[in-house]
Amino acid sequence: MSEQVSLFDKFYGCIAGVHIGSAMGAPVEGWDYDRIDAQYGILEDLLPYEHFHNGWVREAGTTEDGVERQKLMISAIMEKQDRVTAEDVRNMWISRIKPESAGMISEPFEAVLLAMAKSGIPARDIGKYCDYAGLNSFSRSCHPIGLINAGDIPNAIHDVNEVGQLYQTTNGRGLKWATVTAVAIASGTKAGATVDSVLGAIFDHCDPDVVVRELERELKRTANIGDYREFRKTLYESYNIRGIPYEVSYANEVVTKAVCIFKWAQGNVKEAMVAAVNMGRDTDCVTAVAAGISGALTGTTTIPESWIKQTDYATTLHVVTNSQRTIKEHAEGLYQAYRSRLQRLKAYSELMGAL
Repeated sequence: MSEQVSLFDKFYGCIAGVHIGSAMGAPVEGWDYDRIDAQYGILEDLLPYEHFHNGWVREAGTTEDGVERQKLMISAIMEKQDRVTAEDVRNMWISRIKPESAGMISEPFEAVLLAMAKSGIPARDIGKYCDYAGLNSFSRSCHPIGLINAGDIPNAIHDVNEVGQLYQTTNGRGLKWATVTAVAIASGTKAGATVDSVLGAIFDHCDPDVVVRELERELKRTANIGDYREFRKTLYESYNIRGIPYEVSYANEVVTKAVCIFKWAQGNVKEAMVAAVNMGRDTDCVTAVAAGISGALTGTTTIPESWIKQTDYATTLHVVTNSQRTIKEHAEGLYQAYRSRLQRLKAYSELMGAL
């Protein structure tokens, strides 16, 4: 499936899938699918929207808090030109997050985490103080960890459990589900990768009890469904909880839906994006994972150029973002860091192989 896609285009497709998907899903975040149906039929446009009841009506194509987390990871990787630690990303929080972003683009609990980051406590301890260990905070934003470890699944897993401690507890469910995102991306970037090889990598490397069992259950339930409306109805039967904080945003729900959509769309980024946006509940996060994984496999071929241009335009108006780089500039920065990493590994191999 992916043998004709360049490695750079996989990087670009992954980041474009996340940014555009987040922006497209944001206006209907939290809605049930029947409300989306009644309002839009099938939503496949970038629309203006407001979050946090703060009066800021964002330009169509504006990304949200999950992309802010991702941009900080990308900036840390670009600065280091290599894999990063929790300390590296914490330093980027301190230098790049704008004070006025609180209440405008970031969740309330992130302001608490930032205050702790500035206190000097070890970066790996910060996530212990987040009340929401099972959320998708990291699983919906850790795509750069998969990309800097392209083809290197063991180190992708290691780095999820390292950097993820900024947001969540070590070995907690949130990080176990984040591992799925990173493994899917690291495996999808390989030459000759397919939808089945990506799923196989997830089954081989992720937690068999917490992760694989749930994924297998929902993949089996949706395996023979061709009609999209029946597909999303089937997933809604498993995931419909209401009445708790962040009720739609638990990592197991978001990542499981995303993996099912990835398989259903066979890695087609546009189809995965539209399916996820119209899934209901945490639409921006499900789309970020489904489209990001798909893009890491198949690149940008199916993504309309107009969507990329509008998202980039909205970024120029986004005054509280921590980076106004274009989607392509983010992908180029990650790709250059990955090439630098390979050069260092090659030099080390040649040095030690000569002995």
